[in-house]
Amino acid sequence: MSENLRLVMGFDYGTKQIGVAVGQAITGQARELCVLKAQNGVPDWTRVEALIKEWQPDAIVVGLPLNMDGTPSDMSERAEKFARRLHGRFNLPVHTHDERLTTFEAKGQRLREGQRGGYRDRPVDALAAALLLEGWLEARG
Repeated sequence: MSENLRLVMGFDYGTKQIGVAVGQAITGQARELCVLKAQNGVPDWTRVEALIKEWQPDAIVVGLPLNMDGTPSDMSERAEKFARRLHGRFNLPVHTHDERLTTFEAKGQRLREGQRGGYRDRPVDALAAALLLEGWLEARG
């Protein structure tokens, strides 16, 4: 890849909630930002635009929800459509990345942090976005 990346924004796409994170290409680390509410997979695009204007990412990564055997899931096409819309609206490079197990890993991390039962109060979507972003940065080398 010839992109000169410094800051990357990650999205953990869902039909009700979309987790958002930012990551540094230099360190390979990401942190959760927020969770956007969505209606049938459609976010408030003004909130998305505000985040992109505030953080000014060099690229965007959208989690691709594949089945455990690596085949596309029912949600894969919706996530890819969301990725295409991000690219079309904001004219930034948009990549997809296999997000298998990131939500599972995020829930486990929250439990290890002693937040049992806090899932409803503090959804894992933003943490899942940070984990998938770190995975993409690591895979990129």
